Amino acid sequence: MDIDHIKSELKRRVGESEYNRYLKNIIFDKNSFNSDKIVIYVQNKIVLNWIKRKYLVIFEDIIESITRTKPKIDLEAKTFSHNSNNLQINNIKTESNIKTNKLNPTYTFENFVVGSSNQVAYAIAKAVSENKTKSYNPLFIYGFSGLGKTHLLHAIGNEAIKNSQNVIYITSEEFMNDFTYSLRKDSINNFRGRYRECDYLLIDDIQFLSGKVETQVEFFNTFNALHSENKQIVLTSDKAPKKIAGIEERLLSRFEWGMIIDIQPPELETKISIIKTKCEQNNIELNDEIINYIATNMGENIREIESAITTLNGYSSITNQEITLEFAKDVMKELIKESRKNITLEEIIKVISKELNVKPSDIKSKKRSKNIVEARRIGIYLARILTPNSMPSLANYFGMKDHTAVSHNMKKINQLLDENENFRLKVEELKNIITHLENK
Repeated sequence: MDIDHIKSELKRRVGESEYNRYLKNIIFDKNSFNSDKIVIYVQNKIVLNWIKRKYLVIFEDIIESITRTKPKIDLEAKTFSHNSNNLQINNIKTESNIKTNKLNPTYTFENFVVGSSNQVAYAIAKAVSENKTKSYNPLFIYGFSGLGKTHLLHAIGNEAIKNSQNVIYITSEEFMNDFTYSLRKDSINNFRGRYRECDYLLIDDIQFLSGKVETQVEFFNTFNALHSENKQIVLTSDKAPKKIAGIEERLLSRFEWGMIIDIQPPELETKISIIKTKCEQNNIELNDEIINYIATNMGENIREIESAITTLNGYSSITNQEITLEFAKDVMKELIKESRKNITLEEIIKVISKELNVKPSDIKSKKRSKNIVEARRIGIYLARILTPNSMPSLANYFGMKDHTAVSHNMKKINQLLDENENFRLKVEELKNIITHLENK
């Protein structure tokens, strides 16, 4: 297949200006031409999403006109370089000896947004970082992905380094790889010396040691050595120790020696503060209307919220468009759709029924007692914001006359959310439970 011909046709179809801005630096993987899927590399995810939305159909049409068959095109975001006409993908090489001092200096206590959902974890982490107590050893921080556990772990490390402490930060997977490498190279004594002489051992995602028996034994011995010397150990996980399967009981018991603290999903005010902080850090200007839209629609995962902000700013930059609410809605619709698509109406009703002690059949009935009306309103509201269902389909599901009844319900509940703090907290809690159901 003639790549130059494809690029020439692309330039003709989209115009030289657009081609130079978005398509000039794409790379075709020549090896993929002999398979059933053509792989095209672009420089980052922002450009990838933009090409997918704007130009993918044009790609398909051009290639189909050449091959006479409709192609399968796979767009991938990777760094690359040119060497004559051959593609060179610059994959990150796995180091044999893992670097253990790769703390992110931007993750500090100063820029960690504190709210009611994380204030206890923040206070304890700060005390540990300043070596003010030995009561929290180990400190075990758990919570769903994207709620700030890693940020706190890095903040502890950065603060401890300021106080001239020897800090090791590493993921459980890197610990395992380093252990395996040391065994293979017959350098296990160096491995043990390195990990057992630090002042702070910070391990992220400890749950991934599940099922790794040899590594667990080594970590158990490392833990004991450090703890006996009053060296601080901090671990993070996506679940509480007792809920981690595949970890030896003796190791689980060690996790419970100190302090176990969880981070809850952020409430609306905290999400808004997080978005404002991220915008300030990255010099991105968003008005309150757009910030509230992101906070309301993007769920609780902080990394996903930050990604949405970056994506929004990226699209604005490459299209030279001002970020308005309509622009934000258009750019973010796929991100929001992706976050909603796995939640079902049945799951929403089941959670509300259990938490508010109302029968599922009553929620979908026409009964008018106060507790049932409240449960029904909450059900309709959460179904509307957490699922892709339209108002007519929700009206049909809840046995309402038509979509205007759903619209009326949304206006009423939004009014209650603004006026009644207890009601708003109740709805937020139900939303958190639903969006973090097990096995999602």
